[in-house]
Amino acid sequence: MQKLTVVLGVMGMAALSSATVSADAGCETVRMADPGWSDIAATNAVAGFLLTDMGYKPKVDTLAVPITFGGLKDGQVDVFLGNWMPAQQGFYDKFVANGDVVQLAKNLDGTEFTLAVPDYVWDAGVHDFADLNSFADKFDKKIYGIGSGAPANLSLQEIIKKNDFDLGQWKLIESSEQAMLAEVSRAVKKQRFITFLGWTPHPMNVQLKMHYLKGGEKYFGDTGSVYTLTRKGYAQACPNVGKLLTNLSFTQAMENSIMAAVVNNKVSNADAAKAWIKANPAVLEQWLDGVKTVDGQDALAAVKAKL
Repeated sequence: MQKLTVVLGVMGMAALSSATVSADAGCETVRMADPGWSDIAATNAVAGFLLTDMGYKPKVDTLAVPITFGGLKDGQVDVFLGNWMPAQQGFYDKFVANGDVVQLAKNLDGTEFTLAVPDYVWDAGVHDFADLNSFADKFDKKIYGIGSGAPANLSLQEIIKKNDFDLGQWKLIESSEQAMLAEVSRAVKKQRFITFLGWTPHPMNVQLKMHYLKGGEKYFGDTGSVYTLTRKGYAQACPNVGKLLTNLSFTQAMENSIMAAVVNNKVSNADAAKAWIKANPAVLEQWLDGVKTVDGQDALAAVKAKL
């Protein structure tokens, strides 16, 4: 009987050890989404670096925002670090408020996301959405937005449809972030009037002399926050990754630094993210608090060893 008790005790310890090691069993691949935005590419790179060093396999797919929300709902996407609020309020109401998608944590504060103009347009008197139509001919009645289906574009289309700010005859030009900013750069070189979607954090705030317009708060808010979303039940099924994602928060200075390195030094987001973390290792204490590697070891020691 004593021998049997010892055997059962050993078996129980082995089972407990196995349960600890495999707490995230089946969660080795972490499916993430990127709408093609520089800021989300940067934060995905940070998360990807941590996950890789913890033994996971991050997989990032470039997906438009509506597809991302649908993928989260259908379980085809695990994580989205780019829930900009209040810009994505409509998607929040449709997918998060009813529990189909989970808003896990806030990862950034103090964002700004609305129409912007170059400094010479501002100096000419365009300070507000209501000022745009007074210079309609100079703008060629065009507003430059980002990718089709983006929540900010939907807000601009609603403004045009409702003829708010007398913009009913204007046209929204949809394109990628990179194409939009290339058009802005061309306009600036020729001192041509242009209005476009701008946001912080982003290198555009350093590269361009630009100002944000007032008046659109009903559609874009004043300042906002970015949240981490997961598919329903993900944090329960994958508690270790869930703990990391709950801990993971960023600052504007950090994101701007990583994005600037990508643009100015022509390095990958992954290399820029690793370089920033290597230069600021103290942040790992918060990010990896209570987090393990995929095989149950201390994540902080594992990640620091890779630096």
